[in-house]
Amino acid sequence: MQKKINIQNKKARFLYEILDKYTAGIVLTGTEIKSIRSSRASIAESFCEFNEQGELFVINMTIEEYAFGNYYNHRPKAERKLLLNKKELKKLQKEVQNTGLTIIPLRLFINEKGFAKMDIALAKGKKLYDKRETIKDRDNKRDLDRIKKNYK
Repeated sequence: MQKKINIQNKKARFLYEILDKYTAGIVLTGTEIKSIRSSRASIAESFCEFNEQGELFVINMTIEEYAFGNYYNHRPKAERKLLLNKKELKKLQKEVQNTGLTIIPLRLFINEKGFAKMDIALAKGKKLYDKRETIKDRDNKRDLDRIKKNYK
């Protein structure tokens, strides 16, 4: 049994307000999927953009070079195409163009068939006061949990 691969973008929920989620496939080469299977990838500073043909690409995603790859090894920060239905792509492109929202990757994982998938989200950037509110809520929840634990 292979181990579960679940690479997350932990800052995304703090920096952005998530409006809608999608699961997309990724076009990868052989050495890229091998590096992902060994958990050698990062989506912390990545984002998604459309090109002129209306295709969605993930930008700034880092997949480290495969250790045993030779001449055929991949570039670590290459743009990688995301696979979605045509209807979903048109909807996302319309939202991004009209309302100025961004598409960010939330999670990179390998499904039960062995394919690499990415959870992406249509998101709106938070203001500074929203971030402060999030920090305050998190601290209050932590204090409450601590009190409940001591009470029992």
